[in-house]
Amino acid sequence: MDAHGDKTHTCGTICLKYLLLLFNILFWLAGGAVLAVGVWTLVEKSDYISLLNSSFYSASAYILIAAGVLVIVTGIIGCCAIMKEMRSLLIVYLSLLLFIFLLEIIAGVLAYITYQELDEELRQNLKGTMQQKYQQPGEESVTQAVDKLQQEFKCCGSHNSSDWTESVWIQVNERLVPDSCCKTPTELCGRRDHPSNIYKVEGGCIMKLEEFILSQLYILGSVGIGIAFLQLVGMMFTCCLYRNLKEDPY
Repeated sequence: MDAHGDKTHTCGTICLKYLLLLFNILFWLAGGAVLAVGVWTLVEKSDYISLLNSSFYSASAYILIAAGVLVIVTGIIGCCAIMKEMRSLLIVYLSLLLFIFLLEIIAGVLAYITYQELDEELRQNLKGTMQQKYQQPGEESVTQAVDKLQQEFKCCGSHNSSDWTESVWIQVNERLVPDSCCKTPTELCGRRDHPSNIYKVEGGCIMKLEEFILSQLYILGSVGIGIAFLQLVGMMFTCCLYRNLKEDPY
């Protein structure tokens, strides 16, 4: 009976080890995805940072990168703990999983609160930033960001194309809107503000930017929920393996 019990116990431990290894592979992939999103946000969308007074956009990108690295490091520790059957490392691994899980909850709450503030900031400041800083000396980053925003999101002005009538630069140039408002940008194409020429009926950039940021938050939220579910499963398997290893004779 004892021999049969030991055999069953050993099989259970082996199954737990392989399940945890599978979990770690999925956890690594999730960490790599979070890291990639953070790098992409910082590299591809960094131009928009100059349009915001807060550091939310850049800070969120760095947080994602740090979270991705932490997940990958945690996965490495987990693999070492599982393969070497070290109970002390399993405790470290379990603690890191719990720590990341709590961070995700805190980050989710903060992201929701910060988005409300960011949304209000966009509504208050984007129009003024476009009108006062576009094509002004020392504001090259703003000019580049506005041009990229209008072309990428197919929009013109903050709320609509008429926002540009109060622009400092427009008032002293031969244009009604910047050339980046044009559907096919060419030199001085901004002289005509007809809907066939510019993004006039498509709406302002603030709505498009809000939709973009919200879609990013939805994606990150979905990824976060997926990782959180994986972590709960991983913590359960880790506890089971720890208990089994504690009972195993050495």
